[in-house]
Amino acid sequence: MNIQIFGVKKCFDTKKAERYFKERKIKYQFIDLTIKGLSKGELRNIKAAVGLMNLIDEKSKEYVRLNIQHIINDSVKEEILLNNPKLYKTPIVRNGKKATVGYQPEVWKIWE
Repeated sequence: MNIQIFGVKKCFDTKKAERYFKERKIKYQFIDLTIKGLSKGELRNIKAAVGLMNLIDEKSKEYVRLNIQHIINDSVKEEILLNNPKLYKTPIVRNGKKATVGYQPEVWKIWE
């Protein structure tokens, strides 16, 4: 398994995801989205696994501020996501081509 957790340090679900893998002694790489966002390739792979709209946190202040709900074009939404990491729902947990958004231990258990 090659686990990557994309999240922010202040997110409770991100902390719970890290704890889940630590308790099972599964190595993972943590990527802080406030420091380093997703690359285009990473976004493409994660989007293929979970869908673009599942990545966007519609409850975030950034979502309202950027007025994304009126944007129809997915490529424009992708570009906005790449430039505004605060828009992501977290944690995004990736294992190769598989990915989840949010705290989903029932899915991660299948990966083990």
